[in-house]
Amino acid sequence: MDISDDNVVSNHSDAPTPNDATNRRKSGRVVKKTQHFVPDAAALLNGKRKRAFGQDDGEDGDGDGGASEEDSDDVGSEGEADDEELAEKKRKYKAKSKAQRKPAAKKTKIVNGGAVRKSALKSLAHRPAQKPRKARARKSGDSDEDSGLFGEVFSGTHTMESAAAQWVSSYERHNSQGMRDMVNFVLKSAGCDLEVTEHDIEDQDNVTGKLGDLQDEYQAQNITHYPLISKGRFTPQGFRNTLVGFVDALVATTNASSILYDDLALIENLQIWVTTMSSSAIRPFRHTATVVSLALVTSLCAIAAKVEENTAKTLRQMDNEKRSKRVNKGRVSALQRTIDQGNKKRETLEGIIKDIFDTVFVHRYRDVDAKIRTDCVQALGGWILSLPSLFFEGTYLKYIGWLLSDANATTRAEVVRQLQKLFRNKDFIAGLRTFTERFRPRLVEMATRDVDSNVRALAVEVLDLIREAGLMEPDDVDTIGRLLFDSEPRVRKAVVGFFVENVKDIYTSKIEELGGEDFIEEGLARDGEEDFDNPRISWIMLKSLAEVLKSYDSEDGEDFPSQIERGPKGANDILIAAGVESRFSLATQALYEYFPEIKEWEILAGYVLFDHSGMNNGSRGKDDAETTLKRACKLDEKEEIILLEVLNVAVKLTLTLAEDSETGKKVKKSRTLKGESLEIQEATARHLAQLIPRLLRKFGALPEAASAVLRLEHVLNLDVFQELRQDSTTYSALLDDINKQFLTHGNQDVLAEASAALLHARGFEDLGEITEGKVQSLWDDTINTLQSLVADNDISTRGKMGGAMLTGLMNTTRRISSLAGISDCVEIMEQVPHATRRRSKGTKSSMTPLNILLAISSRGALNEDLELDESIEDLEEELVVAALKSLLIYFMWKFSSFQKMISEGKEIPDIEVDNVEDNRNAFARRLTSIIRTRVGLDNLRTAAAGTLLDLHVLFATLKQTTSSTSRTQAASDHVYSLVKHIEPEVQELLTSVFVSLEKSYAKKSHKQLEIADDDEPEEPEDSDEDDAEEEIEEKLNKTLLAEQKLCEVTGKLVLAILARVIDSEGPLKGKLKERMSREKARLGQNFKEVLAHLDPPKAKKSVAKTRLHAKEVKSLSEAMVVEDDEDEVEAESPANEAEVEDLRAKELETEELYEDGADRGREASVEDEGDVMGD
Repeated sequence: MDISDDNVVSNHSDAPTPNDATNRRKSGRVVKKTQHFVPDAAALLNGKRKRAFGQDDGEDGDGDGGASEEDSDDVGSEGEADDEELAEKKRKYKAKSKAQRKPAAKKTKIVNGGAVRKSALKSLAHRPAQKPRKARARKSGDSDEDSGLFGEVFSGTHTMESAAAQWVSSYERHNSQGMRDMVNFVLKSAGCDLEVTEHDIEDQDNVTGKLGDLQDEYQAQNITHYPLISKGRFTPQGFRNTLVGFVDALVATTNASSILYDDLALIENLQIWVTTMSSSAIRPFRHTATVVSLALVTSLCAIAAKVEENTAKTLRQMDNEKRSKRVNKGRVSALQRTIDQGNKKRETLEGIIKDIFDTVFVHRYRDVDAKIRTDCVQALGGWILSLPSLFFEGTYLKYIGWLLSDANATTRAEVVRQLQKLFRNKDFIAGLRTFTERFRPRLVEMATRDVDSNVRALAVEVLDLIREAGLMEPDDVDTIGRLLFDSEPRVRKAVVGFFVENVKDIYTSKIEELGGEDFIEEGLARDGEEDFDNPRISWIMLKSLAEVLKSYDSEDGEDFPSQIERGPKGANDILIAAGVESRFSLATQALYEYFPEIKEWEILAGYVLFDHSGMNNGSRGKDDAETTLKRACKLDEKEEIILLEVLNVAVKLTLTLAEDSETGKKVKKSRTLKGESLEIQEATARHLAQLIPRLLRKFGALPEAASAVLRLEHVLNLDVFQELRQDSTTYSALLDDINKQFLTHGNQDVLAEASAALLHARGFEDLGEITEGKVQSLWDDTINTLQSLVADNDISTRGKMGGAMLTGLMNTTRRISSLAGISDCVEIMEQVPHATRRRSKGTKSSMTPLNILLAISSRGALNEDLELDESIEDLEEELVVAALKSLLIYFMWKFSSFQKMISEGKEIPDIEVDNVEDNRNAFARRLTSIIRTRVGLDNLRTAAAGTLLDLHVLFATLKQTTSSTSRTQAASDHVYSLVKHIEPEVQELLTSVFVSLEKSYAKKSHKQLEIADDDEPEEPEDSDEDDAEEEIEEKLNKTLLAEQKLCEVTGKLVLAILARVIDSEGPLKGKLKERMSREKARLGQNFKEVLAHLDPPKAKKSVAKTRLHAKEVKSLSEAMVVEDDEDEVEAESPANEAEVEDLRAKELETEELYEDGADRGREASVEDEGDVMGD
């Protein structure tokens, strides 16, 4: 009875169970005493299975859904079993029957369910939803994961080939069962535990309905992850590789056994299920089925290519045999049969491939899921490469072209990678001509404008291959070449090869014009390799490089500002910082490793220093090779500046690589290599010490060239210079040349580079005495010039000076701000000039430099009745901006001296504090006047507002310094007099500046602001009437600049609020913060992050409290727990103390935080973490 029950259960289950293996090993069914139970099982299980198989003894086994193969083995062994074998089988059967009684009793329910389902299967339109769950319930634990075909493939105990061979053998024995296992394998690979039965396999007309039922139940489980994308037992890539590997092994096995060609129903039946799944609305089904289908085509393409190759080889053999003198007709006939068989196989394979392509790929390449689209294009690229006879046609290439416009960056990147593979195959170039003509503009657009830098870099690489194939247009070559100036490092690196080949093409044409390399080499003088000033053939390559960079820079004017010419207007809009790398520097960094002529920077320096003034472009006559070369290599002014930028980067990279070799940063270096690196650094230092003065003498008159030369001093290793123990006069002469540039130029770039060079020199103690002397000399000359310029002139009234006088005064004021940035200027600024210190003729002002700058700052107040020329107006504003910057730096140095004295416990004289307070108040009044007399988005008004806020925040930080020392309260109070709260009137002015910037950015970025009754009307100059005519890039630049100004001023206001110097007292208390926060969510993430610092810090929950509560929660009553919590909340640090800690971290403690006096400050005992020196 147990046997028949087990058979019944097996019949009505949807997949093999652990009991099936036991049933299959039972040969005891031949015993006569158990056969009277067989009719009951047959009555339940008769139907298609009995009609499909005619053996009486095999009907029971065939009815057993998962054990037909084993049952047939049992039937075959019945005739051979002797008495001993039968006795042994009886004994084993009895033991196993006892062990199976309990599971058999559990499966009685499944029999009933199976009977119900059996009747339901007669009308396949209505399947019970409970059936798959019952099938899943009968599986247990890990055996569910490792059982069946899925377990064989993914358990790791079988190779892909052995698993495929076992399945093929199973399929040959029982087609329906084998196909059932395969479909269930695909379902399991999609993360679905639901299964199909043999009846479902045989009922092909209801495949869609069955899969619809499975989808409904699967979707009801709310499963969001599946093996192809989730990280569970298998990694996504590992799972994919295994799945694809099994499909490939399966196709290879069916091909080897000829089932692929003899039994077309195999692929057709599998295709029906997989194709239907690939159109499922559920992504796990659709994605997995698509991967399986694509893997099938990939494997079929490989086999078709092999068949095609063998057929072609056989055809050649037959042709050779036919051409032989003695033709072997039998061999010819055999070869012809082989060819016919090969052609038939190829037709079969191509039919299957096209069918899958039309039913799966054509729909899934535009799937809503980007991963599926990526898989499709990746597979198509592989098909074209493996079977070009079928897929290398416009019919299929167009899909790759269309996917170049895919919305997903990953998909676009994969498309470009496949194109790289195609264009690298030289045999495909001719066939890709039409494709290239159609889609080249799209590739150029991707390389220049794609939002993803990886896609842009890949597109550049493809276009480089297209250029090598000769399919690029000249305009496109220049467009891609200009990407060497791109802001993305990956794009610059990708375009290097493209750019270098372009330069080499120009170099080759120049060489041909000059008569060839041999002619030039023979005519050049050879005075030794160390003489870098002599003409060399490499100069032609450098000339070609300069021409291309110059061309790209000038043509890029519409998209990017030129790096050579800087317009004087709008100089106040953007802060130009020293050391910011130009586009030529970034381009050279990318070219360094691929351009040997750049590495030889000594030759480059000799070329730049060569005097080309004697070379003209007139009649050449019978010039020799050297003269012809000199004339061809003549540089213009812009090309010289470009090569100076290239020289800077070349020297810097050479020294960087040498230092890395010395320190062994990447790998352990030998002593020999370290010695060589030291030699390189020493040689470079010697050469630069001699080279910089020569370059300054030649290019010192040009501000752009002079700033490039001065940057060379930044990379000069002065430690090596000192170790050489040369005469200090060489170094002193170098500093003299730098000082000369500082005193003769008013250009901001030159002053910034010269100041940075002096600051770099001051960093070396051994040379500090020489450097300090040179800096002091600069101070003397600059202050003397200032006093001479302002003597007998009204410097506090706007419009009282001419253009020449304003220019000289502006340049001098800029030099003061640059010098103040690298050395302490307090003593110099407060020093009263003496008659004995006069060096030049003429009278000088008796005012201190500090008072002169304060008077100059008064010129910022706008007089509406005074009208000035635009050029004079610009000079006036730049003069005032330079004065404001110099004064703010002075107060920073003064604050630093006070801070040092307080930390050392020294007394600050009251008179000195009073003088600083008077000067600070005078400066603040002038700043307020500038803000009051100007309106809207005036640049000087914005600069004055920022400077005023920095000034108040600067002295507010004195609170922390005094609170952390042991000074008396009286002394502290006197220092506190420097901390002033901004008056309500001034707060309103600063609020109006903020509102103007806020409205300007909102208008340029097309953001809607909340309109309040107290808002000021917009100023007329704030409107952009020509917005519609502006280019998109110009609009974007203006928007970014407006956002930068808004965030900068907002940040200063936030610091002032945290320092409690504004918006913390008086009738306007809290108004500014409220107004600033009103548009917090409307003006972008940057603005929101700046305002986030105004949010009160959240008090962290006490760790001790949490642990105590968790420990006592079981033993204390609810009332006691609540009472305990309340006690601990009271003991916890209040929120305002957390805010105090936040302010301490910012060094912005104020008087309110220490209202109890110095004792309270000592209890806090907060050490200084640094100084807040304005901006």
